[in-house]
Amino acid sequence: MSEDVSAWYSDVIARAELADRGPAKGTMVIRPYGYAIWELLQSQLDARFKATGHQNAYFPLFIPESYLRREAEHVEGFAPELAIVTHGGGKLLEEPLVVRPTSETVIGEMFAKWISSYRDLPILINAWNNVVRWELRPRMFLRTTEFLWQEGHTAHVDEADAMEETLRMFDVYDEFSRNVAAIPMVRGEKTPGERFAGAVRTFTIEGMMRDGKALQSGTSHYLGTNFAKAFDITYQDEQNALQHAHTTSWGMSTRMIGAIILAHGDDRGLSCRDSRPTRS
Repeated sequence: MSEDVSAWYSDVIARAELADRGPAKGTMVIRPYGYAIWELLQSQLDARFKATGHQNAYFPLFIPESYLRREAEHVEGFAPELAIVTHGGGKLLEEPLVVRPTSETVIGEMFAKWISSYRDLPILINAWNNVVRWELRPRMFLRTTEFLWQEGHTAHVDEADAMEETLRMFDVYDEFSRNVAAIPMVRGEKTPGERFAGAVRTFTIEGMMRDGKALQSGTSHYLGTNFAKAFDITYQDEQNALQHAHTTSWGMSTRMIGAIILAHGDDRGLSCRDSRPTRS
């Protein structure tokens, strides 16, 4: 590890049988041992989400291309990473479909259908799924074309309530990373140029790795009314006036497995709790 972190990292993943390269560039096959780590992380996170009132749901993998174009900053931010389906069933599609890079747009469409009154708010949703972002420089667990994650999406009556949610989930990620993954984290807010595409504010935890580098490990976003205006997510308030909901989103992915390797591994391989290598 002290000589070549990159080579060491790849070697540990291979020899510990965590993952293998998939047949398509940038994809990976998560092997049983690697997936067991993800299941342990997932169960701990899921319990925390449910304890804070969130419910799990599932949304489609394919998103009409027009949905992304409704929020200008969003489509601009993700345009270079999109995978787009133009044919299906042997025919040219009437409208191209984007393979889910994140779900703000499709969930925004559904929130608009589900919300009509202030009594419907807040909506607190989490989804466990896969996403596709075309990665030019793939690296196992850290950056792959397809990866697993959870993405939380919520809608609220006003900025104060939405910001409380944004910071609550930011704290959940921080506590989970420190107490479950045992990784020291640096908390902060992204600069305007680094924010999630379409967000008003983005908060991040950066994990400290043994090589002295920081790794973005979880983000929580206050989206304001940007997506609510794009997807007409409105509600009648207590005075029967029509208002736009304030929304949030937040996510953590299988990148956390890479963070655990880089934070706890050593020259003997992938360390376990008693500091003895289990597979090397």
